Amino acid sequence: MATRLVRSNDPCWCGSGRKFKRCHKDSAERVRPGRISPWRAVPERIARPPYADTGEPLPWEEPLVKAPDVVARMRRAGRLAATVLRTVGEAVRPGITTDALDALAHELITEAGAYPSPLNYHGYPKSLCTSVNEVICHGIPDDRVLRDGDIVNLDVTVYLDGVHGDTNATFLVGNVDPESRRLVDVTRQCLQRGIDAVRPGRPISDIGRAIEAHASAHGYGVVRAFVGHGIGEQFHANLHVPHYYEPAADTVMERGMTFTIEPMITMGDWRHDLWDDGWTAVTRDGRRTAQFEHTLLVTDDGAEVLTTCDG
Repeated sequence: MATRLVRSNDPCWCGSGRKFKRCHKDSAERVRPGRISPWRAVPERIARPPYADTGEPLPWEEPLVKAPDVVARMRRAGRLAATVLRTVGEAVRPGITTDALDALAHELITEAGAYPSPLNYHGYPKSLCTSVNEVICHGIPDDRVLRDGDIVNLDVTVYLDGVHGDTNATFLVGNVDPESRRLVDVTRQCLQRGIDAVRPGRPISDIGRAIEAHASAHGYGVVRAFVGHGIGEQFHANLHVPHYYEPAADTVMERGMTFTIEPMITMGDWRHDLWDDGWTAVTRDGRRTAQFEHTLLVTDDGAEVLTTCDG
């Protein structure tokens, strides 16, 4: 019997019901580690977070409800993070390396007098996280070239005036297939559903309930291993914000609290594997994932997004 060639858009031979290109196509199409460039220096004039030299943050019990002066500084840090994200996102195109995007982010942040928060946080070697296709989060920029049809998440955090501003978004690289575009659109909607669920007097679990309901309605998974977090004078403060419904997440939201919401939504399995670099988390089944993030302030009747650009 003659064997028929399986094309990219044919149903996969394994019976999953997915297209071959999204299932068992040549594993060489999976994202693989590239070469990482040398450490980028931060000018001495720039104030550094406590972990910048040691690589080890020392947690402390930072108040969940922030003082007005802290909030004012977080607005400035959030605005800078959003501006950097927008500018680096505009540079995304087929043929550019994720290392070049990191170089641009590093330059923009340090020229603004800020420190790139990821740099040397627990030893992380770069100023930006770049997570391509099936990489869920914490992808390390390297010499891999972005290809037409990829999707890439850029995660920007800056340390300015003693506080952090954290945001990310997923960008399309050239001509992206409709299935991946839909994933990115629904993930953006999931972030908005989470923001809409922020209300003083309500438990944190409301956020994950809203996100998971929207993702599930579209047939997507929600990553559980990585969650939103408290933020302020610390990069990751003592509050966890699950993006799935977790009844135990019963901390009651109060006016003046600050935290991130950053859902990671998957086409398939929400479980992850970790590369040997100790950072790069990928979907277990190799299917694509997307993420969006904002830093938020709880207000009298909802949430203020701190990571927005002027206008």
